[in-house]
Amino acid sequence: MKLKFISFKNQIMLLSVSALLVAGCNNNAKKEAEDTPPVDSTQSTILNVNGEIFSIPSPIQTAFLLKNSGATYNKSVLNPPNKSASYSTTFSKGVNLGIYGADLGYVTIYDQTQDALGYLNAAKKLADELGVAGAFDANTINRFQKNLGKQDSMLVLVGVAYRSSDSYLKNNDRNDVSGLVLAGGWIESLYFACNTYKTKPSEDVKRRIAEQKSSLQSLIKLLTQFYSQPEYTEFVDNLNDLQKVYDGVEFKYSYQKPSIDPVNKMTVINSTTEVKITPEQIQSITDKIKAIRSQIVG
Repeated sequence: MKLKFISFKNQIMLLSVSALLVAGCNNNAKKEAEDTPPVDSTQSTILNVNGEIFSIPSPIQTAFLLKNSGATYNKSVLNPPNKSASYSTTFSKGVNLGIYGADLGYVTIYDQTQDALGYLNAAKKLADELGVAGAFDANTINRFQKNLGKQDSMLVLVGVAYRSSDSYLKNNDRNDVSGLVLAGGWIESLYFACNTYKTKPSEDVKRRIAEQKSSLQSLIKLLTQFYSQPEYTEFVDNLNDLQKVYDGVEFKYSYQKPSIDPVNKMTVINSTTEVKITPEQIQSITDKIKAIRSQIVG
């Protein structure tokens, strides 16, 4: 497989809570977002905790990849919004806020506008209970309702809310909650990818599943900085069990000299990265991520 972009290790995205649902926008979306600058979901933002940078891929990028693979909308893979009332601890609220964030991105990418409103309200409820002041205020909800059916505008508005959450958490030294939201979004997007591969296998989706080996290592390292309570340590233990399956996934990098396009002033990277992941490994990853998610969503 020839890659016309940087190698897998370098392309893994660095993201903060705000990048969970932000996508590029057109001129109309810019108007709806007022002073909010456009953000490209294929670019990265940095989560820096105690001087270390952690790399976690964006759920919105995965949602685009799944739709582009030809997979159809599947509501059954989502966490029902009405379950938000059952989450009572900081842990369950934080990780499920991440899950609902990925769900909201998914339904928006598939233009499921009525479902999107339900997930926005579920995210608002958990954000409010976590004390993320003003992240999903009445004005944001109202603007979201007015823009139902305008995918770009909706994604930008969700980005506004999550940037507000991210800013609040950072300013109040609550990186532990940020980590939980990231973990929830990562789990949900991998869950989506595994379910899609089962029903509509493709090389791109298989590769996306395999690439999570590096992301999972970063996620475990991030989470272990914060948590000592039983609820948290059990979660990390489950992720470590998933990591054992990923230990067998291999990437073989082969260097090829870049080619130069003097007319367009471009350098094309011709190096290749071969993914080695077996059907048995994909099935084990699917089973384990399903079990971890089931324990989280209840």
